[in-house]
Amino acid sequence: MDLTGRRIALLKGGPGSERAVSLETAKGVGAALRGMGAEVEEVDVVGPDFGLGEGCEVAFNVIHGTFGEDGELQRILEGRGVAYTGAGSASSALAFDKARSKAAFVAAGVPTPAYQILELGELGAEGLRMGLPLVMKPLCEGSSVGVHVVREAGAIAGALADLARFGGRALVESFIEGKELTVGILGDEVLPVIEIQPRGGFYDLANKYPWMGGAGGSDYFCPSELDEATTARVQAAALAAHRALGVEVYSRVDVLLDAAGETQVLEVNTIPGMTSTSLLPKAAAAAGMGYAALCARILELSLRVKR
Repeated sequence: MDLTGRRIALLKGGPGSERAVSLETAKGVGAALRGMGAEVEEVDVVGPDFGLGEGCEVAFNVIHGTFGEDGELQRILEGRGVAYTGAGSASSALAFDKARSKAAFVAAGVPTPAYQILELGELGAEGLRMGLPLVMKPLCEGSSVGVHVVREAGAIAGALADLARFGGRALVESFIEGKELTVGILGDEVLPVIEIQPRGGFYDLANKYPWMGGAGGSDYFCPSELDEATTARVQAAALAAHRALGVEVYSRVDVLLDAAGETQVLEVNTIPGMTSTSLLPKAAAAAGMGYAALCARILELSLRVKR
């Protein structure tokens, strides 16, 4: 795709907990687009009252999490008649809401860990129907923000208190010991599977983005060392999850491979990170597609979508 002279608004930042990751992603995407000859206007979005420069042809959205990934920004752009990258407003909202997306996985037969939606507040720990160990997550956050792996009963109260910061309900899943994998989807192409090995604990914010706090980190194996049949199963589960949510253009699907070799889909990320340590660019590179070509492909596919 020739981007020479194309006017692109790069939407970055956002008001949510993943703002720093978005700003880092924007550095890479902005440099790549300019390197291909595009005229890029960077727009730091902190709420709905953001402006776009005259002649903007398309908005490249790199706002992760709240407002950028939950369908709100997409609805505003649709209302203004502005073309944009990535999933539409409906599929973005569905993927971002863990309660709704888990229900969609179950309805479509996508393998996913057993779960319940826990009402916080009065019920507290008494509302738990699942045995330990378990994972507790906010319903609408990304990048493992607010995630708790609970192995002992004494840790439940603290996890519930923290989760209350994110709203009145939380997702509780069975904890599954196994390999942490992620799979990029780009159009109809399923990218190579990446295996993630955190250097400590689980794949939380510190292990995803060690540059943010100077600690943590993970090792990545791309493509993974899974055998051919297992790789095919993991990729099929990821694509099924992507399609179950009706996601347009691209995504990155997080999958666990349990001790029995069974796949368990965790979630679909509709604005995956594209920082120096992010996984979608790693998978694209393993498939022979460089960072700039990935950005161009996202734009090309997005402009084909009828909003």
